[in-house]
Amino acid sequence: MFRVCGARERQEYNKVYNNIKMVVELSGNPTTEQTEQVFSSDETRELRPTTDEIFRKCPQFRILVIGKTGVGKSSLINHAFGVQNATASHAQPGEATIDQEFISPQNDRFILHDSKGFEPGEKDNLNIVRDFIGRRKAMPDLKDQLHAVWLCFEIPRAGGRLLETGVEQFLTSKREGELGEIPIVVVFTKYDALLDRMERTLDKSFTKDLSKEAVQELTKKSAKDKLKEVCITPLEKFAGSDMPHVTVSTKGTHHEETLANLIRTTEELVCKHIGTDASVMTSVAQRVDPGLKIKASIEVGKRKYWKALASSAPFKNRSMWDCLHVLHTDIVNVWNFQDPDGHLCSPEFRTIMTKMVDELDVGPTADPNKNLAFGLSIVGTIAGILSALAGPAAPIVVPIVASVVVANWVYEVYQRSRSALQRFMKYMIDLTLVLQTLYLVSENQKLSRRAIKLAVKSYHGSPMSGTVHDRIQQYDKQSTFLERADRDSLDQFVKLLQSYNISAEKCRSSGQTSHCGFIIG
Repeated sequence: MFRVCGARERQEYNKVYNNIKMVVELSGNPTTEQTEQVFSSDETRELRPTTDEIFRKCPQFRILVIGKTGVGKSSLINHAFGVQNATASHAQPGEATIDQEFISPQNDRFILHDSKGFEPGEKDNLNIVRDFIGRRKAMPDLKDQLHAVWLCFEIPRAGGRLLETGVEQFLTSKREGELGEIPIVVVFTKYDALLDRMERTLDKSFTKDLSKEAVQELTKKSAKDKLKEVCITPLEKFAGSDMPHVTVSTKGTHHEETLANLIRTTEELVCKHIGTDASVMTSVAQRVDPGLKIKASIEVGKRKYWKALASSAPFKNRSMWDCLHVLHTDIVNVWNFQDPDGHLCSPEFRTIMTKMVDELDVGPTADPNKNLAFGLSIVGTIAGILSALAGPAAPIVVPIVASVVVANWVYEVYQRSRSALQRFMKYMIDLTLVLQTLYLVSENQKLSRRAIKLAVKSYHGSPMSGTVHDRIQQYDKQSTFLERADRDSLDQFVKLLQSYNISAEKCRSSGQTSHCGFIIG
């Protein structure tokens, strides 16, 4: 009924069953009309990125990190948010207070509050932390509220005690609801050191005939048992069984997933207890999990522009170039690169991306029936970029000529059509995958034009670029976009986008070096 009721006149449908009469009245296109109501006259006069509004309400992810000196707080923060020397111990030793805000020049999308933890026999800091959480909770604006707390402990050695009296009282306060809904995640640090200890204690007569992989699995099982004994059981005694806890390491090439797990756990709790704006900022601020970047892009996009991809409501009377600009800006903002020169939002880069859409459409296409090993494809791409970056700085010829003259179609006024919808979808997925590739090789360093061009060139020449376009075209052939509700097209687009997400673990499992990981020097 929704599809056939495209006219503006009223239509009525009647159904009688067991003396019960049901009447459904429709007028116009419900999907389009509902979408148009979302956009006020002010919004249609000026296209504004959705991230502008989110950043206005919540420009930074605000976190309190609690832990004694030496537990690894600095390393944890530096790796999780891709910064250097973020904590108080590196700024003003002996002078910093819990109210002091630390913002890194390498990543200004998070604010750190630092606490030294709860020393034995000391009640002052416990009261300071409780008071700080209470004051922040009472603040009216989301940007000033505390969004999460990490309570950090080093995994104790033999005979060591995990919880001091002050920590026990703090956890009891949380369990009894005195601290409110603020997400608190207990973080057990230096997991790599525990694994080393467990491996050293293995019976060598038993392991001498085992493979390396079998020894690793045995070591992990021993570490899991030890964690249960010295960390989790004492924690549950005072905090209850539902207190979130994560084990992390910031050393080696095999523990990137522990940091990603911490960030994912935090983001889920923030979304549940604080709200989606704060959870988006959690994903924006973090620099360990590309999957959360894609998730945040979807959350941002679905709020306004993505949900109306097949409708002219938000883009009416606008050029395609202007429409693509807000879509492009939202995606780039979520990835939060260290890009002080603004390369990723420059007209040159946007021109390269629009021309790539055209180049890939007219170039050779992949077999849509062939199952592409996407992980292996992107790992090869990343390896090629790393090799090029490590070599001589030879000129890079991007396959698309970027100039002030962009593709003709971007000058056109947006019209609701299958071709326009296809171009939007291809542009956004191409951009996301170029940024994902760049993310996995940039290692949280300042972006250079050279690295960006290499990412573009490598993606353009990889099998996955053709496969992306083929899959969109195949969907178009199998289901007519414009005869379906906008939500159906959006769901298909989101599924397609999510299917190309790759983590650092996939890079490592495919035989790559630590350059494919999230750990920085």
